[in-house]
Amino acid sequence: MRLSEARLASLPAGITQFGYDRSAQKIGIVHFGIGAFHRAHQAWYTDAAMNAGDRDWMIAGVSLRSGDVAAQMNPQDGLFTLTERSAGMASVRLIGSVREVLVAAQDRARVIALLAEPATQIASFTITEKGYGRASDGSLDPALAGTGTIYPLLAEGLRRRREAGQGGLTLLSCDNLANNGGQLACLMEQYCDLYEPGLGKWIAAHCAFPSTMIDRIVPATTLEDRAEAEAALGARDEAAVFTEPFNQWVIEDHFAGLRPRWEAVGAQLVTDVAPFETAKLRMLNGAHSALAYLGIERGHTFVHQAIVDAEIRPVVEQLIRREAATSMTPAPGQSLERYADALLARFANPAMQHRLIQIAMDGSQKIPQRWLETLAHHQQEGRECPAIMTSLRAWLRHVRGDNVAIHGPVDDPLAGVLKEAWDHTDEGGIFAALFGPDGLIPSPWQPPTRYA
Repeated sequence: MRLSEARLASLPAGITQFGYDRSAQKIGIVHFGIGAFHRAHQAWYTDAAMNAGDRDWMIAGVSLRSGDVAAQMNPQDGLFTLTERSAGMASVRLIGSVREVLVAAQDRARVIALLAEPATQIASFTITEKGYGRASDGSLDPALAGTGTIYPLLAEGLRRRREAGQGGLTLLSCDNLANNGGQLACLMEQYCDLYEPGLGKWIAAHCAFPSTMIDRIVPATTLEDRAEAEAALGARDEAAVFTEPFNQWVIEDHFAGLRPRWEAVGAQLVTDVAPFETAKLRMLNGAHSALAYLGIERGHTFVHQAIVDAEIRPVVEQLIRREAATSMTPAPGQSLERYADALLARFANPAMQHRLIQIAMDGSQKIPQRWLETLAHHQQEGRECPAIMTSLRAWLRHVRGDNVAIHGPVDDPLAGVLKEAWDHTDEGGIFAALFGPDGLIPSPWQPPTRYA
């Protein structure tokens, strides 16, 4: 038996349920990329806000490629459970904030109609770094911004809003990009310049692109996890999400219209997200990537295994405390030392089965903001970053294919280019080919001549 609205009354007493009437709520958010990451973050916060009295913030999720999430959630009326795990403990909450899941290729008309619907106030995104269709210099790559991406759908929906005399939308990126709101605004403007002349000015005048930072570790759900959820519920939950108790959402307080009262349920509304997103990208995400590449090489599967490895932990602590944390200026009241302590404790949580290979994917899209910005900062100050350099070399070996016998082909959009670069040079040459202003991965960090 699958989880559904019809089974709510029969769920065990230990499952925390929402108290609002889902059928009475309108859709107020269209979210692109409704994977586990979104369900453990924005959907969780929005459910809590409606449970606290907010109205009309139901979410319509949109999958840009696969129909897997729609097949998981639609038979369950959009319901799913979120389980928070720590050592020896687990708490389960039923989340009701998702109304439906659409597949863009099949439901294009419905997606555009929802974007144009007056009740819709927010379009949000967790489409990963590569989902924004950026060229190597960060600008829009037209070849990556066509059918199957967010841009044609947004442009058509916003054009209809303009023609109907409606207000704009808040376009809320929740991905791991520095200044994600600003980047999305620039990319949308570039798309409109190419394909929707005149619409860009209206978007600039009527829409908002707040930056955000989300911090919560969400491992991929396994078959064993789903079996655990079924045992707890007495019903099969194909969309179950498992995460840690820690959560943080920092949002720039810049909206085009109405929004949920997310701040009433723990989100931080601030004037400047940059110090928080920089800390997350360089400290948490930077350490995660180091754990992934170093841990895979030493035969580990999960983050909690790698962080207790005596060969890896000192490198990760050095990266977090002495390299990443010293490369930024914190916001008032933001303690990077406490954040570092919390990160190391979170990494060691054995209940989080966070796979290193999941973190290792798409490294070429991640390391610029996770490592290279830190390297550039310290280079300007005349300092080196031995922990990041150790991790960077492990990534280079990974993309060369050193781990394919165990983990299969390298999962990276530049895998072919990176392999070809390795085929024609050695380690010294690869640094010169990949990094710096003119490298395959343009970077403010210039590799020292001894790496060339």
